[in-house]
Amino acid sequence: MTRSALLIAAIISCSTVVLAAADPPVYRDHQTLMVVRDDQGREQPVRTKEDWARRREHILLGMQQAMGPLPSRAKLPDLDVKVVATLERETYTRLTITFVAEKQGDTEDRVPAYLYLPRSRPEAPAKKLPSMLALHQTHTLGKGDVDVEKGRTNRCYASELATRGYVVLAPDYPSFGDYKFDFPAMYQAGRFASGTMKGIFNHMRAVDLLQARVEVDADRIGVIGHSLGGHNAMFVAAFDDRLKVIVSSCGWTPFHDYYAGKITGWTSDRYMPRLRTIYDLDANKVPFDFYEVVAALAPRPFFSNAPAGDDNFDVAGVKKAAKAAGEVYRLFDADKALVAEHPESGHDFPPLVRENAYRFIDAALKK
Repeated sequence: MTRSALLIAAIISCSTVVLAAADPPVYRDHQTLMVVRDDQGREQPVRTKEDWARRREHILLGMQQAMGPLPSRAKLPDLDVKVVATLERETYTRLTITFVAEKQGDTEDRVPAYLYLPRSRPEAPAKKLPSMLALHQTHTLGKGDVDVEKGRTNRCYASELATRGYVVLAPDYPSFGDYKFDFPAMYQAGRFASGTMKGIFNHMRAVDLLQARVEVDADRIGVIGHSLGGHNAMFVAAFDDRLKVIVSSCGWTPFHDYYAGKITGWTSDRYMPRLRTIYDLDANKVPFDFYEVVAALAPRPFFSNAPAGDDNFDVAGVKKAAKAAGEVYRLFDADKALVAEHPESGHDFPPLVRENAYRFIDAALKK
């Protein structure tokens, strides 16, 4: 079987897809999704799932041009999970843990996280539970912001999902919470070209951890996040098809709709510096856009909370991108798997929308 055929089979079967960063064909109009460039660079219509698999490959390559290549996962170190503290609550046990994301020589990169285990869980392996990766927003608390102990109003989705019976893992993003991180040193070492790709790599390791848990059903894992966590949920799911449902709250809009195309906010060390150093802060030059990221999630269920008053991620852009990505979902006969809600609020994850998101997750993972 050729490499192309293997890739198509992997994408269609929803296995984990990892691609090397090469130069993909150039798509000037990221909003037009139902086209793919052939080996001669000519634009052809997307008519089949196999056609879309080739376009999806180009999308992931374009993301890696901006984010840097996703490092090989061929020889991963042991996760070596260490329990730092245990907190018993009425409906779940919360473990404060660290796990190894990667190891360079004798140096380990350990990620701090909360691991939630429902108190009412059955004895494994008699019945395994669904699980969720819960990613926090930009806040010094990191994982603490998605927990009821210290988290802010409408942010505590990690502990809320644990109460609903999910095994939940809430890791710190580099430089937040308890995760002390030196971005300049990371760039100097040359393993990652962006904080975004480091986040993707770490979050894939978090999925490894969930799959390794005896009480977790490895085929029923999803991801949820707000703001920073909202787009990180989309990014990791684009590269990791083990995630079967994705919820993004206030996490995205196309680059031209982000502060009217002023994309400087995406270029800090913890995000994608190449958008400044290579693509000159020009949204027209960035080799991917969120139209494509959403489409790359198809046909998996994707729920987007995009409030009408979000002053960070413009709702008009979300509506345009969801409409465009809908064409790809229809290709898979999965129209109802793409849902966007637009509450009358600001940059927030209101209770009613959050409850709708939880029901959406339940429908995908509790069948």
